Amino acid sequence: MKKLFAILSLVLFSSFAFSQKIAVVDSKYIMENIPEYNASQDQLDDLSVEWQKEIEAKFTEISKLYDNYKAEQVLLPEDMKQKKIAEIEKKEKDAKELQKKYFGKDGDLFKKRQELLKPIQDKVYNAINDIATQGNYQIVFDKSSDLMMLYVNSKIDISDDVLGKLGLTPGGQKKQ
Repeated sequence: MKKLFAILSLVLFSSFAFSQKIAVVDSKYIMENIPEYNASQDQLDDLSVEWQKEIEAKFTEISKLYDNYKAEQVLLPEDMKQKKIAEIEKKEKDAKELQKKYFGKDGDLFKKRQELLKPIQDKVYNAINDIATQGNYQIVFDKSSDLMMLYVNSKIDISDDVLGKLGLTPGGQKKQ
């Protein structure tokens, strides 16, 4: 009885699965062909480099202060040693807070990324949604994500359709 139920379930599932219309997109490919995305990504990279240099400069300053302290410590009275150590620790704490402010979980870089990239990602999602609705696709996979696909028939890849819906051609050119 259990075998019969398992076989029947398998047959029903198979017939349901084969009747579904499935498509694939490559979101990485789509994003790379959107000029605004590339410009935003370049802007984020430049900002990140600028902030990283600022933080590295602060840590270099802290390192120099610590080296100076080590060289002078034998000549300093105890209260001056404590004062210099407190100054170094405060600068180190400030540098770490700045690093967290820029690159932390909800830091400035994250917020800037949301500000610049989310509208583009939303446009792509809406284009995919429109194409999937018009094409009666029940499932659209993203082949650039962690989803492992061993084979994808290029006939079901609608990435170029998404670019077309966004008014672009492969290569990021605006449609004529």
